[in-house]
Amino acid sequence: MKTISRQGAPSSARDDTLFLPDFCNIRLVFGVVVIAELLAFVLVLVDLPDANFWHRLGLVSLFIQWVGLTSAAFLCGLRPLFARMGNTATATASYLLLLLITAVLSEFAFRILLLQDLQAELRGLGHGEFLLRNLAIGVIVHALVLRYLYVQHQWRRQVEAEALARLQALQARIRPHFLFNSLNTIAALTRSRPAVAEEAVQDLADLFRATLGDARDRVSLAEEIAITRQYVQLETLRLGERLDVDWELIDLPEHLQVPSLMLQPLVENAIYHGIEPLAEGGVIRVWARADEHQVIIRVSNPTAGEPSGKGHDGNRIAQDNIRQRLALAYGERGSLRAGQKDDRYEVELRLPREVTP
Repeated sequence: MKTISRQGAPSSARDDTLFLPDFCNIRLVFGVVVIAELLAFVLVLVDLPDANFWHRLGLVSLFIQWVGLTSAAFLCGLRPLFARMGNTATATASYLLLLLITAVLSEFAFRILLLQDLQAELRGLGHGEFLLRNLAIGVIVHALVLRYLYVQHQWRRQVEAEALARLQALQARIRPHFLFNSLNTIAALTRSRPAVAEEAVQDLADLFRATLGDARDRVSLAEEIAITRQYVQLETLRLGERLDVDWELIDLPEHLQVPSLMLQPLVENAIYHGIEPLAEGGVIRVWARADEHQVIIRVSNPTAGEPSGKGHDGNRIAQDNIRQRLALAYGERGSLRAGQKDDRYEVELRLPREVTP
């Protein structure tokens, strides 16, 4: 019997309830730069544009980018400390930190303007007025940003919790006909082919173990293919020569960690909706290949008069299940596409080739 080992999600991913995103991420830093520049445009446009518009925009942009990137750097460096604090304490500490950064940099900016003889850019504001004006803007902007991040975090956690609940319910679902047919097949083989019956029981146990596992667990790509082959062996005992599966696996990273039960449901649907309705059976083709960035898996089956993706709620539910799990695991980097190609129905699965902890 092949043992299917599992790797749970990293503890940092499971336990991270911090509402602040990871400001060490380069994409998030780029977002800070864009938002800071938009804020600079808004502040400069508040005054009527004049001949010095672009000059003022440059100075304001420089200051706000300075505040934004410095804030991002501090939030990045202090993230491990914030992770040990509650969200309320983190929100308070980060808000005060952002205001402190704004005040300190405003002081530096005021002195630089004086040293460079650019008092005209102060628009008649004295030292205290300049600091208070910047702090007032900071109070509003930082509060809005932190509130947005908190709401976004709560919304994302709610969506993930609801999706995970649906996925766990869908993952635990096994078609009763498959279970009954497998047990009947095993019972028929017990006397005539006891060794084959024993192997079938072991395959069925492994399949149940994988199916009833935690939806957040990951397995290696090799293990995912192995459990799918075990499922095919069970169905071959029942369907005999009607079922033929053509495997073409090219340069796959076998140790790549992927969400469990991504491939097996696709093959199951191909058998249930493509092979069983055909009296003569047919060939299911499983093609997979990896490049530097992703793994592409295609499963295709013959169709019995109508496309396999239409008119079958079970097929649609399984595909929606996998799409949701891909979205939770990879975001936009994972995808599932399905459609009719000539006389065959094909499902294409794309997984990012990433190194998991």
